[in-house]
Amino acid sequence: MRDFASCGYTLELMSPRSLQVRLYEDLSSLEALRGPWNDLLAEFEGATVFSTLEWLLAWWRAFGAERQIYVLGFHDGAGRLAGAAPLSLFRETRGPVALKSMQMMGDGSGDSDNLDFPIRAGCEDAVAAALLDHLKAEQQLWDVCQFNTLPAGSPVVRALAALIGSAGWVHYTSETVTQAIDLPETWAEYTAQLSSNEREKVGRRSRKLAKTHQVRFYRCEAESDLPRYLPVLFELHQKRWTSTGEPGTFGFAERRRFYAEMAKAFLARGWLEFWLLDVDGTTVAAQFGFRYRQTFFILQEGFEPALSGDSVGYVLRVHVMKYLIEAGVRRYDFMAGQEPAKARWGARPGHYLNLHFARPRSAGGLYLQAVHEAGAAKEYLREHLPQPAWDLLHKIKLKLRGPDAGGPNGGA
Repeated sequence: MRDFASCGYTLELMSPRSLQVRLYEDLSSLEALRGPWNDLLAEFEGATVFSTLEWLLAWWRAFGAERQIYVLGFHDGAGRLAGAAPLSLFRETRGPVALKSMQMMGDGSGDSDNLDFPIRAGCEDAVAAALLDHLKAEQQLWDVCQFNTLPAGSPVVRALAALIGSAGWVHYTSETVTQAIDLPETWAEYTAQLSSNEREKVGRRSRKLAKTHQVRFYRCEAESDLPRYLPVLFELHQKRWTSTGEPGTFGFAERRRFYAEMAKAFLARGWLEFWLLDVDGTTVAAQFGFRYRQTFFILQEGFEPALSGDSVGYVLRVHVMKYLIEAGVRRYDFMAGQEPAKARWGARPGHYLNLHFARPRSAGGLYLQAVHEAGAAKEYLREHLPQPAWDLLHKIKLKLRGPDAGGPNGGA
């Protein structure tokens, strides 16, 4: 841990004294901060599981090998933690350009959403100013900041964006779509919100499965069950991907390791909602999520493709959702991404904010400008070129870049 000189911004609602910025650069120093961090989250209205140390440390041990921890703590005159910036540093190469990039801790693997700056109420402007002041003072460490999946309504994010704009820095924002269901107090109220067709399916599919098979729903309740249940989730989820020749989410040891450690920590805190469905004694569907305060986040799920005609994944979701409503959960969050099937469950779209910025007349600033201009040109061509011409352009690009270009989604 390193202390930096006082930044000179006062906390009007907490202390007349200035903030002290402390840098935490390793896991042991963050572990020592666990008590104050938990106290901060307890007071932070926007807290989600993605800001907990249980999530961040498990994520780091799985995915942080090529990165450097750079977590800033902002302490008031009484020594209390008033805010935190969970960040990381890494080097990335984009074509001929090598950059020192700063991201939110937890970003980069596709697992984390809603990455935020935990802040005590009333301290948002002071912490945002202190963070920007620190980035100016330590500008040799970074070229570009790429803060992704920030909650659009976060007060400190709004304050930081305004300060960056007024400082004249190069900055761009974009949105990532997310979907979630606002749950009522009863199951009857929820199903009444669905279309008549969907409401009929909810009951019919569950009754049909129970009528023709021996059905058992159950939740992971003990740590000793995790070594048996997690491989089942991995296998069921992988079946759909391997059938198309893709490696799949759980084809990587790092992600399996992350789930094992994170599930253990969440189970101990009472956050884990890991559900399974057995049909005739065989596990055929799994849903892995977690509950934090009154929100349930669905992270992964899988089902036996051979039983897709029995809608086993659908039936498991119905059972879990009914349980969650009765348990007082008021939001079912599908996390980032937009799929029509989720809308049929009553999910409404929202968005996260991606904020990318760099100092003017810097390598990072030039890089961001180039990326933005290239993206704008691509969108212009996509909107104005006839489809055959766009398809031809994409084929030429793939030919120039080689057989592996475009990735699994074949992006142009």
